[in-house]
Amino acid sequence: MGDVLDFRNFMSAVIDKKSFDNISRYVDAAKASSDCQILFGGKGNAEEGYFYEPTVIETTNPRYQTLCEEIFGPVLTIFVFDDSQFESTLSLCDETSPYALTGALFCQDRAIIEKASQQLTHSAGNYYINNKPTGAVVGQQPFGGARGSGTNDKAGSIYNLLRWVSVRTISETLNPPTRYTYPFMEGK
Repeated sequence: MGDVLDFRNFMSAVIDKKSFDNISRYVDAAKASSDCQILFGGKGNAEEGYFYEPTVIETTNPRYQTLCEEIFGPVLTIFVFDDSQFESTLSLCDETSPYALTGALFCQDRAIIEKASQQLTHSAGNYYINNKPTGAVVGQQPFGGARGSGTNDKAGSIYNLLRWVSVRTISETLNPPTRYTYPFMEGK
């Protein structure tokens, strides 16, 4: 962690005090919760910039707030489920949050990848398979969330252009009609 001007740093400070305080509120709540355990991280430093350590929370509550809300900070929450609960856990992922910015699946089994991808179609505007779910670069990969995370415009994509134009159709007839009726109205 360090200055953004030093490209050897993997991450830098969060954007401002409001963001730092928001992240701190989530992590402090997890520390106080009997449903959660901080596996590592969990500390911030606002002395010079608003730095927050990468933090991993493990929860036993599949509807814990850090699994349902967008934090926009270096916080990952893990919920471990039994393999026999895979399908119900997919439903839980799809139904738990009003947000749908980014999601990721790490898996080797192609059948599981296909099943999860199909069932989670509307769960993330950007969906990654076996790749980190951060760092989309506009111009290289379209990016945008759905549901409460945005209108899924896909910045960096040709489809984003439609958000900024007013589509209009123009019809010009070079041989104007001389009657108001259509041919099918003439009978036999």
